[in-house]
Amino acid sequence: MKISQEIRNLIESGTPAHLVTLNRDGSPQLTLVWIGLDGDDIVAGHLPENRKVKNIRRDPRVAISLQANTKSAMGLTEYAVLYGEAQIEEGGAPELLQRLAEVYIGSGVKFPPMDNPPSGFITRIRVKRVEGVGPWTGRSV
Repeated sequence: MKISQEIRNLIESGTPAHLVTLNRDGSPQLTLVWIGLDGDDIVAGHLPENRKVKNIRRDPRVAISLQANTKSAMGLTEYAVLYGEAQIEEGGAPELLQRLAEVYIGSGVKFPPMDNPPSGFITRIRVKRVEGVGPWTGRSV
């Protein structure tokens, strides 16, 4: 799916992203992540092989929730929920996290704040469907 310009703007604004993966028992696992774009893929970096990385390796179905700083015509807070499939790539996390830190923390920051960080993992998400309240849905709410 092609990511709309409205969703691109929301992601590039540095709004917090809530990533949902599925635990082995089917229950949701939720975490706050920094996200960026690589073409029409959403990317996130992780230094350790944590629960979300293990969950995605087992079951690629994910959802990301993004809250906008805008209101709909009805006065509702606009938000987007992106549903898709993810894959884990080995390495590249420190470089991606440095790029995302410029958006989420500010220019000139060093992240991760350590010498020789592990190569980590990149989550690459292909969006299949977009829901929520806002211009990205094509509905007026």
